[in-house]
Amino acid sequence: MSRVEQLRRLHAADPSDADVMYMLAQEFAKAGDVGEAVAWFDRCLAARPDYCYAHYHKARALEGAGRVGEAVAALREGAAAAQRFGDAKAAGEIAAYLDQIG
Repeated sequence: MSRVEQLRRLHAADPSDADVMYMLAQEFAKAGDVGEAVAWFDRCLAARPDYCYAHYHKARALEGAGRVGEAVAALREGAAAAQRFGDAKAAGEIAAYLDQIG
């Protein structure tokens, strides 16, 4: 059974688990399926808006696909979320990445 299949089973058992959604997004990003990755990052963020690193990795997937404008938008959303939720570490890493590509 593949990692994606295992994660899909975990998701089916608990559809509200944002960690599983994030892991699915990461697996799809690693496989180069940016559309699926972005969809799972978005689901993760809908379930847990404070999951700031989902914004960061969503941006990485988008940038890797040449969708730099969308990556910048994801980072801006992530920076705002990190500020809103008081996640200074994520805010710093997102800001550095935004400076790098934006």
